[in-house]
Amino acid sequence: MKNARLKLVAVAVAAVGVVGMGTAAVASGNHDREHLTGYEETPALSTPGAGDFRIDIHRDSIDYKLSFSGLESDVTQAHIHFENRTNAGPIVVFLCSNLGNGPAGTQACPAAGGTITGTITAADVGNGAVAQGLAAGEFQEFVQALRSGATYVNVHSTTRPAGEIRAQIDDDHDH
Repeated sequence: MKNARLKLVAVAVAAVGVVGMGTAAVASGNHDREHLTGYEETPALSTPGAGDFRIDIHRDSIDYKLSFSGLESDVTQAHIHFENRTNAGPIVVFLCSNLGNGPAGTQACPAAGGTITGTITAADVGNGAVAQGLAAGEFQEFVQALRSGATYVNVHSTTRPAGEIRAQIDDDHDH
């Protein structure tokens, strides 16, 4: 009987250890931080503007923080686009806009620079990339694109309507 209890305790401890390791493995890929510059725009730009973008990925949502400053003119909008680092791509998620072109509830951008925060859910994933297979509401597909380096964050300004600062979002954790 004593031997059976010891085996049961050993199995329980092992199970807790395995579950704990699985949780740590899942959590390790759920954060990313990127630095935005004009050099990542296509074509590359020389601008004093810069920014930082951070995401925390959860099961059904993504919390983000975007800070930017020093742009050559007022910010008009910021988005997450679907495309690799050498091309411009369609908008998948609006982060902010001063143009009235975002979905209902899109926050205003701080025109002269600042910080915005928010949460992205399936309802925020738009249909801009449907031709490339990423349809509206496909949250897990969007997360997979984020983790694979197939998305970028872009801040647009009045003198640079195609984008003034940009960063490819990838899972390398060294930005």
